[in-house]
Amino acid sequence: MPILIFFLCHWFLSLFFQTFFLHRYASHKMFTTNKFWERAFYFMTFLFQGSSFLNPRAYAIMHRMHHAYSDTEKDPHSPHFFDDVWSMMLETRRIYNAYVMRLKEPENEFKGNYPEWPWLDKVGDSMMTRASIGLIYVAIYTYFIFGLGYSPFFYLLLPIHWLMGPIHGAVVNWCGHKYGYSNFENGDKSKNTTPIEFLMLGELFQNNHHKYPNSPNFAKKWWEFDPVYPVMIVMHWVRIIQLRKVTN
Repeated sequence: MPILIFFLCHWFLSLFFQTFFLHRYASHKMFTTNKFWERAFYFMTFLFQGSSFLNPRAYAIMHRMHHAYSDTEKDPHSPHFFDDVWSMMLETRRIYNAYVMRLKEPENEFKGNYPEWPWLDKVGDSMMTRASIGLIYVAIYTYFIFGLGYSPFFYLLLPIHWLMGPIHGAVVNWCGHKYGYSNFENGDKSKNTTPIEFLMLGELFQNNHHKYPNSPNFAKKWWEFDPVYPVMIVMHWVRIIQLRKVTN
């Protein structure tokens, strides 16, 4: 069904660049790459996240805080200090916006070594850009519904398109610190959430990731599989990226 194919393509492409570029590169520098590919990945993150584009600098700062203060009161998005996922998302947005607009400076340990592209950041964070891309999603669904005869109920998927990036983050931070099993004692409440971690491209191996935060492979047991890691291996082989050597 084309309308669901479109939804799934947006879901996984947006999620791929969130985990590959924003998380594994901007936040952790699990690999290095040249300026051309950094800009290419930066632009593709903007393109596929669309109306919910997340600023790499702000994302990296918050994620580093999350590791340093995992499941404490200083963690910007631990689910254990909120009544529901919505209130956690609102607080995350407040902190994120402060870093995007540079109303607040992070502690020195969280600064630097993240990609910045001021022009694209400005365009991507513009309400005009976000609204315009959101209207493109509406136009695509309108074509499917009135042009191809699909049910108007599919319009209910539009809010997910509009908020794709924050939704991915909320699923990972809420489920990955509440539900599942632990391979390691990390001093926090991180969990590996199965079986839905595949739908999150390995991001829900939170317990593994908090144990080995610089490892590009989030899977640690023989039955676990991180679908992004093989892609990174291929990129390493063809010299698009260079994976860091990490001792686990």
